[in-house]
Amino acid sequence: MQLGMIGLGRMGGNIVRRLMRHGHSTVVYDKDAKAVAGLAADGAVGSATLEEFVAKLERPRTAWVMLPAGRITETTIETIAAVMQEGDVIIDGGNTFWQDDVRRGKALKARGIHYVDVGTSGGVWGLDRGYCMMIGGEKQVVDRLDPIFAALAPGAGDIPRTPGRQGRDPRVEQGYIHAGPVGAGHFVKMIHNGIEYGLMQAYAEGFDILRNANIEALPADHRYDFDLADIAEVWRRGSVIPSWLLDLTSTALADSPQLSEYSGFVEDSGEGRWTVNAAVDEAVPAEVLTAALYTRFRSRKEHTFAEKILSAMRAGFGGHKEPTQPGAAKPK
Repeated sequence: MQLGMIGLGRMGGNIVRRLMRHGHSTVVYDKDAKAVAGLAADGAVGSATLEEFVAKLERPRTAWVMLPAGRITETTIETIAAVMQEGDVIIDGGNTFWQDDVRRGKALKARGIHYVDVGTSGGVWGLDRGYCMMIGGEKQVVDRLDPIFAALAPGAGDIPRTPGRQGRDPRVEQGYIHAGPVGAGHFVKMIHNGIEYGLMQAYAEGFDILRNANIEALPADHRYDFDLADIAEVWRRGSVIPSWLLDLTSTALADSPQLSEYSGFVEDSGEGRWTVNAAVDEAVPAEVLTAALYTRFRSRKEHTFAEKILSAMRAGFGGHKEPTQPGAAKPK
């Protein structure tokens, strides 16, 4: 089957490579001509412009856009839609806001062009591990594109089957799901990333507590000097909290126990914010996910004005002095 890919970054390029490994043909475009040339050398058909890209696709065309969410994706979809025809398909595989999918899907449907949103998880490891995909769109279109999704998916692997799943969609056990109509794929991926924030924050806080278990503020016989790399490793083996995130943490700590090359300045992709907004719209309490998002905001400042207000109030009502270093003073 043929697929066109726009955006040949860390994920887009590897999606193309994985498809070609499985015998599919690809047409590629990126503003970086070197990225196009590199994939063309591996067997893809390169394009110098978006118009040339569309012209090289066989009808019914399928063009996958793998670009950062926002204006660049919007502009790219508008450009290729202008030269595509009835029955063609545009896939957005980036981290787009699901309500933008709904809007785009309606506009493209009026022109006879199908729209599919694919929340894609797998990161830089997807080439070899495969990609978990959460797909939104019309059933007949998603079903027609199944060979593409099946090739990209990780497959069942060695994960034990879940009891009681007889009669359910077998694609789910292969690592991809048709979640519903347009927008549903990115909605599910949005929540996936919101949960990711919470899981990451739980690990981060736990390891921070372990790291500070030997501070001078504690009684001498209550101090422990833990090897965090070894703790991360032992938790991977038989505990109830293993995950790929823990695997990555274990690797990072083994390579650099103090993580000195990291600043601790943590960005957010936007999906954590959208998850919290969805929780507000639905009146669903999401304390952990909200706190994890706010902690990322906090990581970008040494000290906030709010913390200065707290110090001022504590000094005012109790004469409490600020410690010169975190953990240097006992709680009062």
